Amino acid sequence: MSKKILLIEDDLNLLENMRAFLQEEGFIIETTTDGETGIDKAKEGRPDLIICDINIPLKDGYEVLIELSKGKMTKSIPFIFLTAKVEREDFRKGMQLGADDYIFKPFDLDDLLNSIKLRLEKSTLRSEVKQNESPLTSKVFELTDKILITVGKNKQFELIKDLKYIKAKNPYICLKFANGKYSLKRESIDAWEAKLPEKSFIRIHRATIINTDFIIKIEKLSNASYIIRLKDEIEPFIISKRYGSKVKNRFS
Repeated sequence: MSKKILLIEDDLNLLENMRAFLQEEGFIIETTTDGETGIDKAKEGRPDLIICDINIPLKDGYEVLIELSKGKMTKSIPFIFLTAKVEREDFRKGMQLGADDYIFKPFDLDDLLNSIKLRLEKSTLRSEVKQNESPLTSKVFELTDKILITVGKNKQFELIKDLKYIKAKNPYICLKFANGKYSLKRESIDAWEAKLPEKSFIRIHRATIINTDFIIKIEKLSNASYIIRLKDEIEPFIISKRYGSKVKNRFS
């Protein structure tokens, strides 16, 4: 079955070139030139992937992504930004909001196609993993529960309370424990969010869940941007705007 792609771009020449090229590649294409209509089309048509310019009329690309991230049926749609901006802060902003990829103008259509195929493949893998998850994944853990993990060639039990964070690395999730050990599981981060105890775990990004018991500092970067530092972790964890209010409410 052909995949449906929504293109949101106000440069009519570029829009038409992308539409014609992707239709030849077998995709079903819907187009619009402004953010508000793009949001409506995404909600009504539920495309398999969205490609959106940042600087578009009525609502910009960031606003489009924020709005769609709130919807149960649209929050998981792969989202690719098109932009002529190459500033680090612009890129960082998009990643914080949960964008899946950035493509910088001018770009080669073959590079665009490769990015589309990669995002669709990952999206398909996520769906397959979610469908194949065992009914046990609905169990809500207690902090004193133990889970069986694989470290290298060895299997061992670790306590949920010692689980420091989870990061999605499609089609896997990476679990990091307080003792420094890592384990990969072929499960979705959404499933783990549902079964981890809410009092100790919180999702701070589309791809990240942390154990709040390991937080040593929360730093404010701007009015709506924060980072969290965990015990014995060198790199900070970015809180995306999508989850910012949830984190703020938890610790205010």
